[in-house]
Amino acid sequence: MNPARSFGRRMRRGLGAATALTALITAVGAGAAASSSAAPSRPPADVVTVQADGDGLRDHAAALVAEMSTAEQASSIVMGHIGGTDPAALRAYMQSGLGGFILMGGNIPESESELRALTAALTIDPALPPLIAVDQEGGIVSRLPWDTYPASPTLKSRPVAETAAAFAARGALVARAGITVDFGTVADVPADPGSFIFGRALGTDPQSAADRTAAATKGQEHVVASTLKHFPGHGAAPGDSHHAIPSTGMTKAAWREADGLPFAAGIEAGASLLMYGHLAYTAVDARPASLSAEWHRIARDELGFDGVSVTDDLGMLLSSGDPAYADPVANGVAAVAAGNDLVLMIAGSDARTAGEMAAGIAAAVDAGTLPADRLADAATRVLALRLQLSDTTSSWSVCGDCAPAG
Repeated sequence: MNPARSFGRRMRRGLGAATALTALITAVGAGAAASSSAAPSRPPADVVTVQADGDGLRDHAAALVAEMSTAEQASSIVMGHIGGTDPAALRAYMQSGLGGFILMGGNIPESESELRALTAALTIDPALPPLIAVDQEGGIVSRLPWDTYPASPTLKSRPVAETAAAFAARGALVARAGITVDFGTVADVPADPGSFIFGRALGTDPQSAADRTAAATKGQEHVVASTLKHFPGHGAAPGDSHHAIPSTGMTKAAWREADGLPFAAGIEAGASLLMYGHLAYTAVDARPASLSAEWHRIARDELGFDGVSVTDDLGMLLSSGDPAYADPVANGVAAVAAGNDLVLMIAGSDARTAGEMAAGIAAAVDAGTLPADRLADAATRVLALRLQLSDTTSSWSVCGDCAPAG
C-alpha cells in the first residue's frame, strides 16, 4: 500500500471520481466555515481511487465461505465486543475468527495514535480484516472525543450541503483511526422533540431527513462503510428501544410515503449497511423489525438494498423485559433466520458472549432450524464487505499513518 495515500474510495453507480471527490473536499471546507459550531475542516491530504469489481468480490467471498466449516461461518457473522484499551487483549479476543468488533466508549484511548494501534491489533489477517465499527454520529452519540464537526442538532437546520461536508470530514476522521464501519447515519424521522432519537436525527420531516441522509451517506461512503439506522424508523413508534419494544400501527403504504423516505434515499445513495431496529410496525409484522423476515424482504426487494444487514444491539431485546426475548442466543438465531447478515451483541455481554452466539447459530444449522444456505448467504455478504476493506482488493482503503491536510 502506498504510504503517501490517505484513503481510497468505492465507486458507486459510475460516479466520477475526480469530480465527486473535489466537490466533497470543497464542501467540507465551505460547509464548516458556514457553521458557527464547526471546527476548521481538515480533509485527507491525498485520496486515491481504487475501483473494485463488486461481482468478483462476491464470487470470491462465496468461494471462501464454501471452504469454511459451519462453525467458522457462524463466527464470521458475529460482531463482538469487550471493554478495555489493551491492544494485546483485544487481539487475543479476535483470534476466534469473529467477523467484526464494535468500539464503545471504554475502548477509546486518549489519542488518535493510540487508537490506530488498537484497531491495527484487531486485524489478525490483513487480507481479510474484520469489520471494525463505531457509533460515531457526532453530537449526542460520539465515541471519538476529538470529533468537533457539526452534528445533527446543527445540521438539521442548515443547508444540505453542510451535512455532506460534515460527514465527509467525520468519515475521514473515523477512517484515519483504522475504523472501517460507521454506525453513524440516523435516518429516523422523529417529529416529537421529546423523542429519545430527536437530537440524533438528521431531519424532523421525511423529505428533509431524506435529503440529509443521502448527503451523509455520499459523504461517508468515500472513506468508510456507512450505515443507515434504525430501519424501518423510530419516528412513528414512540418509546426508547433501549428499554422497550416501541410499536406503531402505521401501514406499509403510509410508511413508504413518510418514514421510509430517508431509508430509500440512503440506500439509493449507496449505504453499505442497514441496521434493523428493535421496533414493531404491527400492520406489517408483529415482531420487531430486527427479527422480521418481511421487513428484510421489503428492504431487499422493494428498496433494492444489496449490502450487509445488521441488527441493532441484541442486548436491547433483553433489556425490554419481554420474556419472549429472554434468550440472547435464540434472538441471534432468529435474527439470522429473518435475514440479518451480521449480529451485534453489546449490552449484558462479556468475553464469552460472542462465542456463545456463534456456537448457537452453528448448532441451529446442524439441527436444521436455521437453513444452511441462509448462514452461507450472510457469511458471503459479510466477507465480501471485508474483502472490499482489505489492502489487496480494496475499493477504499485506510492508511494507518495518514494525516489530515494542514
